[in-house]
Amino acid sequence: MRGAACPVRFRRDFFRKACVLTVLMRLIALAMIVTALVLLGADALTSLEKGGEISVRSLGLIWSLVHPGSLDAFKDWAQHTFLAQTIYSALAMPGWGLIGVVGVLIAFIFGRKHGVE
Repeated sequence: MRGAACPVRFRRDFFRKACVLTVLMRLIALAMIVTALVLLGADALTSLEKGGEISVRSLGLIWSLVHPGSLDAFKDWAQHTFLAQTIYSALAMPGWGLIGVVGVLIAFIFGRKHGVE
């Protein structure tokens, strides 16, 4: 009888942890989407300040503003991988676009599941 109770407890703990992970991923997705909107607004304001000339900050530029040393270390590491060109292309993308798209994808994957009504 003891062996039969163990899988039930395991399932209960597993689903509880899965629920916590789902909520955490939703919060991360929300933070990424809000960050993307803030970056988009900052780019729009910078474009208005420059008299209508479109100004877009890349992910690499945003990273260098936050912590330049880690960006240099990351680029040194990326140089020796086979995905170097892909990584450099991702760093050249607009920061709000990449962060926002990843945030929306995470929100879509970990969104609420509606049961059969």
